[in-house]
Amino acid sequence: MTGMALAAAPLAFADAAEEARFHTLTAQLRCVQCQNQSLADSDALIAQDMRRQVLSLMQQGQSDAQIRQWLVQRYGQFVLYKPAVNASTIALWLIPAGLLLLAAGVAVPLVRRRQALLDHGPTTPSHGDDW
Repeated sequence: MTGMALAAAPLAFADAAEEARFHTLTAQLRCVQCQNQSLADSDALIAQDMRRQVLSLMQQGQSDAQIRQWLVQRYGQFVLYKPAVNASTIALWLIPAGLLLLAAGVAVPLVRRRQALLDHGPTTPSHGDDW
């Protein structure tokens, strides 16, 4: 069988439970080529290969966690829609929040100072230059 024929061959599930588990698992995984599609939805060749590998690992008796771990080792954390919480993923959430707080800390005093100037008028005395 050629590579293209093998890639196009339908997946064979042992039973409905295995098929349901497969669909649930592949919906939780990201296609590494398409990036914004789940493994279940992608038509990319690599997604077809990944789906075959997922089914093969399932049929070897591996748990969903073991399959996810295998995919992460091979493709990186990007393959997971819900990556594990660690120092790098926490930084992805804290850095933008910190930058937003810093920007607010700079903007609020500037806005208050400008508003005070508008409310009280100029601070220098006028010398008859009123037009």
